Amino acid sequence: MNTTWLVTGSSSGIGKALVEQLLERGDRVAATLRKPEALDELKARYPGQLWLAQLDVTDTPAIRRVIEQAFTELGRIDVVVSCAGYALFGAAEEVSDEQIDQQLHTNLVGSIQVIRACLPFLREQGGGRVLQVSSEGGQLAYPNFSLYHTSKWAIEGFVESVAQEVAPFDIEFTLVEPGPTHTNFGAALVSPPPMAAYEHTPAGDVRRAVASGEFAMTGDPVKMAKAMLDVAAASPAPKRLLLGSGAYERVHAALTERLAALERQQAVALSTEMD
Repeated sequence: MNTTWLVTGSSSGIGKALVEQLLERGDRVAATLRKPEALDELKARYPGQLWLAQLDVTDTPAIRRVIEQAFTELGRIDVVVSCAGYALFGAAEEVSDEQIDQQLHTNLVGSIQVIRACLPFLREQGGGRVLQVSSEGGQLAYPNFSLYHTSKWAIEGFVESVAQEVAPFDIEFTLVEPGPTHTNFGAALVSPPPMAAYEHTPAGDVRRAVASGEFAMTGDPVKMAKAMLDVAAASPAPKRLLLGSGAYERVHAALTERLAALERQQAVALSTEMD
């Protein structure tokens, strides 16, 4: 049975690959992006299936207006995919206040407001599915991506909580966690001027690895989009969908290390209860 999807951040990468696959299989898609002309060719090929709207997710009133319009005009939206985002690439001391605000307003506040704007409509229609694109960087961290990781760890906490709040309304969530993906992610990095003090630190090492191509972007956005399409039909919805062999290995190692550290602290934790 054909379904209707809403996809934010659909101009490129995984978001665009997902839109293309959905249209090809006959689904309807409400796609939002900052420059709708980026999907003109798809609109010409699928005029009856593709609904387009301009949206910058840092504009909360626009989020509410566009999402209300999408639900009103399309009648029902079965799956919401919150995909808009980018990475601020610099040591915490290097980035500017304005860059921090933009990173958090796009990746975190924008994602929160997209979900909040959709919830009343999903409740009223009797349920739905939300796929929030996070990152392997929502469960581990690299130097030089501190503000990007802040946004991803935070959106994961938000989704973990709100999923419990709306479960009685048959609204389910999955956090999608891609590893480094062969998209324009690297080219889209926002980088402040580097400070010489960080040249010979882990932050400088990561900066050089990205510049040289050593920081490999091996994930296939088409295959990742297909995995997202499949997980939207899974019941019950898994809390997380990790994408990429390297991502699996790194997250597995990070969680194993954290669990071991937690277990080493068991005695201290238990000793702090009131007598």
